[in-house]
Amino acid sequence: MGEPSTTPSPLLQVHGVSKRFGQTEALNDVSLTLHGGEVLCIVGENGAGKSTLIKVLSGAIAPDAGSVQVGEAVYESLTPAEAMELGLATIYQEVELIDSLTVAANIFLGQEPTQRIPFLVDARVQNARAREILDTLHIDINERLLVEQLSAAQKQTLQIVKALHQESSILIMDEPTSSLGLEETRALMGLVRRLRERNLGIIYISHHLEEVFEIGDTVMILKDGRHVGTYPCGEVNSDFVVRKMVGRDASAFFSREPAPIGDVAFRADSVTWNGIVRDVSFDVRKGEVFGIGGLVGSGRSELASILYGAARPDTGRIVLGNRELSLRSPADAIEQGVCLVTEDRHVYGMFPERSIQENVAVVHNEFTPCRVVGTRSEAALADSMIDKLRIATFGRGQSIMNLSGGNQQKVMIARWLLDEYRLYIFDEPTKGVDVGAKQEIYALIVDAARNGKCVIMISSDMPELLSMSDRIGVMREGRMVRVFDNDSDLNEQELIRYFMGEEENNGDHEAHTEHQ
Repeated sequence: MGEPSTTPSPLLQVHGVSKRFGQTEALNDVSLTLHGGEVLCIVGENGAGKSTLIKVLSGAIAPDAGSVQVGEAVYESLTPAEAMELGLATIYQEVELIDSLTVAANIFLGQEPTQRIPFLVDARVQNARAREILDTLHIDINERLLVEQLSAAQKQTLQIVKALHQESSILIMDEPTSSLGLEETRALMGLVRRLRERNLGIIYISHHLEEVFEIGDTVMILKDGRHVGTYPCGEVNSDFVVRKMVGRDASAFFSREPAPIGDVAFRADSVTWNGIVRDVSFDVRKGEVFGIGGLVGSGRSELASILYGAARPDTGRIVLGNRELSLRSPADAIEQGVCLVTEDRHVYGMFPERSIQENVAVVHNEFTPCRVVGTRSEAALADSMIDKLRIATFGRGQSIMNLSGGNQQKVMIARWLLDEYRLYIFDEPTKGVDVGAKQEIYALIVDAARNGKCVIMISSDMPELLSMSDRIGVMREGRMVRVFDNDSDLNEQELIRYFMGEEENNGDHEAHTEHQ
């Protein structure tokens, strides 16, 4: 008789799962295996099937074929309650916590320790137990704080803590760093490593390949709903993964032809607001893509809000062409030639229950003499944008919520291409967008520059900043501390040093602009 196997049994196995939505084949015969102490990273373009696979594992939808095996138990489909009972916890990109409750109350929600009087929560015991859990994970969050007081990174961390309290053995993390900065991402990466050491199985879904190779043990590639392959992270590189995802080299995603650059057409002079944006000055030339980078909290998005009229500066001047702008609202900005593709399209950009046509035409209708909605001309405009931007849709009447993230973002950009603007501001233009859609969005940004527009692009993606920008302004603690010409000597390490304040002349807060 042979020796018994010492290989531990998998925590989770997916066998030949398939799922269709109408004519769309979301998953086709997809299988995976996850062991304890393993970080399995799943990558693929939007529409590759990642979200559908998550929903199958969390019990949100039932597959048409195949099965899910947890330990020795095999299920044709799961309910959300069964998934939780089996130890599967899903940490979604959108935070699912109650802002008005404390950290401790969120951890114990539905399992609150009570006093002798029934239904009366013992807050002292709850806080003490929450502190024990947080300390065990080396997490420095005050258990008495309201969730609304937490940063985005702390909220993501709290979701993980809540799952661990529910004795989950399998964590599914969907784009957990999409709204985090560099330092916050590093902290979350450290937590994932500690969870792996506790022998949890982790499914980690991300568009950021650098994260995949930093923490992943294996990488699983999906394309068009099919399983392309699963590989040890140590045996492949990002070029290989990208080719498998989209069929072309990674170098193709971060290349652009520079546009002719003209005279200075936009200036911000000593703009200050609420102690968050402090004495910021810079200029942008016609045909230029001016990148702005910095850590979360550096004031980047707040600066965009000021330039778009969503916040009024305490001091300073904003000049477009030869005219000083008076911006009391976004409507003022639009009328004076400024548009913004916002960082959070779901909250500030989209009308989620409305059609593609309505989302494309809403600003055009508001700022034209005839504001009749649903006209033939509006339909023609929407169709022209769908064709021009290659928006993947069944038609202009489709709800924008039924599009992939990349196609939603293209609708947001299409809105501003119906009319002529002089300054285009893109705040995190490819956030939550797959690598294939990124290239198409980059082309739209370059087209705006090539047409002689001023373009400001705010991004926390280093390759994006370096590949797309003619110059890069670095913001830190509300100030623009440096403006770099983007030449061959500029690299990620140089930018990061300035992001974090580690440059040699640490007290220099003056923006040094070096024109090409």
